[in-house]
Amino acid sequence: MKSAHPVWRKSTSSQGGGTDCVEVADLAEACGVRDSKDPDGPVLSFTRKEWAGFLSTIKSDRYDLPA
Repeated sequence: MKSAHPVWRKSTSSQGGGTDCVEVADLAEACGVRDSKDPDGPVLSFTRKEWAGFLSTIKSDRYDLPA
């Protein structure tokens, strides 16, 4: 179930507030992810456990590309 009025946010690393970003919001029972170019489009929904695992993996630098 979605929150009635989720607050969507994008990374502070986004360049100039452009629209080529993903946005994330806390939903009633999950975390939502959407394309900033299509705010009325589909929303990917992840459980809080799935989202925490995703963030943990990203923060571990496991997917950093070689320089």
